[in-house]
Amino acid sequence: MVDRQIDRAMRALEFVLAVAFCLAVVLNFVNVIARYVFNNAIHGADELQVQVLIAMAFLGAAIVQCRGQHLRMDVLANAMPHAIRTALRALEALLVIALAAFTVVQSARYTFQMYTLARTSDALGMPVWTSHLLVVIGFGLIALAALWRVLSGRPDVTGDRT
Repeated sequence: MVDRQIDRAMRALEFVLAVAFCLAVVLNFVNVIARYVFNNAIHGADELQVQVLIAMAFLGAAIVQCRGQHLRMDVLANAMPHAIRTALRALEALLVIALAAFTVVQSARYTFQMYTLARTSDALGMPVWTSHLLVVIGFGLIALAALWRVLSGRPDVTGDRT
């Protein structure tokens, strides 16, 4: 039940990121035409595209973690007996939780600093903390996905098809 809800949420997030990416590509195309044909670039287009790329990178990494489709070097692990492979996957999940949690804490501190300073971006005047918050959310989701995997007793559901 929970797995289905998580999968549904990740598909929705994936759809939002895909639409944002498509809009960023269209914006880039229109900006190129505006810049080189009409000699008048769209103000803030580059900055908005960077924001979409940040969202894709960090929120997309959370989707990949939830699905267990991240890249790994597992030639040796796959040659091990199932029990050892499962233990390695559990250790991997625990390390992911620890590192992602550490990143969340550090990123949240920095995000809060940017919030209290009321820094804004140069072109669009967007609050700088919003892009840093995407890092916090992305790594938070990564930690939660790994934690769910451990708590559900399935640390080896990380893309292992053997």
